[in-house]
Amino acid sequence: MDAMHSAEPQRPASPDQQRVAETVRSKLPFRAEFTGLAPLEGDASNRRYFRIDLGGKPPHSVILMQLADPEGFKQSEEAVSGIAVAIAELPFANVLRHLAHAGVAVPALYHYDEAAGLLYLEDFGDVTLAEACRQAEEAEQANLYRAAVDMLVRIHTRATSPANPACIAFHRSFDAALLNWEFEHFLEYGVVGRNRKPMCANDMEAITTEFDKLATLIASQPRVFTHRDYHSRNLMVPGKQIGVLDFQDALLGPATYDLASLLRDAYREVHESLIEDLLSYYQDQVAKHRRASVNRLGFRRLFDLTSIQRNLKAAGRFVYIDRVKKNPNFLEHVPRTLDYVRRNLLRYPELATLHRLLARYVPELQ
Repeated sequence: MDAMHSAEPQRPASPDQQRVAETVRSKLPFRAEFTGLAPLEGDASNRRYFRIDLGGKPPHSVILMQLADPEGFKQSEEAVSGIAVAIAELPFANVLRHLAHAGVAVPALYHYDEAAGLLYLEDFGDVTLAEACRQAEEAEQANLYRAAVDMLVRIHTRATSPANPACIAFHRSFDAALLNWEFEHFLEYGVVGRNRKPMCANDMEAITTEFDKLATLIASQPRVFTHRDYHSRNLMVPGKQIGVLDFQDALLGPATYDLASLLRDAYREVHESLIEDLLSYYQDQVAKHRRASVNRLGFRRLFDLTSIQRNLKAAGRFVYIDRVKKNPNFLEHVPRTLDYVRRNLLRYPELATLHRLLARYVPELQ
């Protein structure tokens, strides 16, 4: 699992506008004229994004994704587990093709300038699910989230079966080792790094034991095609259908992981009653597709336990982004994310030991 410890590439300089203009003129699948290039607010990755303004007939813009390292595409920016095949192409393009074939709304890839590490993509606009909900009434927010769940059901069903050995996601998985690595990532940055002092060795051992129990349980779930970062900032609202971005780290994992990303979102809180409705809606839709009943109580418990793992990982990642990437912009989301963890730890008496031990080091869990 060496990819879990790969070095962080540096963000590249801005792309050569002359090269971009020539590509727009001659390499896209439609006639277009380059009229401008503007940087866009990026995510926590080392990629950079730009909007290319186009003259002439629609489309009037294209998104330019600039990779951190044109030669470094073989390694994920997230930890991965289980790769047993050679990676012969850019994971983003590989996963995009599979999702598009499954009917998932992903942006079209118009051109990939491999030498320069530049991808020319369909523009889904600027309205994320987070932004759309910020401006919407409660009923409309519920409709938007239901549309996001509809798209997730499509990913978990049509993109899962039949299996596609040509897609890299089918060769890596959320096994117990990877889940435990994410727990350790939280301890390294969300506890030790954040507090700037080591943990008591006995506490560390006891917490790690509790984490391993959770990881083993979560990993025992049936695996589906898992987006891995299915949250309100990676989902676009260009129209009635939800558009999906940032899927290059996809793998096989528990369905509850993507649901935890969406419904226990670090960037915006979803009302508990809506979470209940959406979990039931998800299970209804999956049951219709698979023509099988579901254990609703058991599924809710797995969702909550997976949420603990997912939220701890996110909190640790935000501190990591601050300390390693020198980007403090995500620290404001740590309290909300850890509050989710606190509430879920309180929900299950069997987690009392883990709660007590973690609360010694994490004020938000007290």
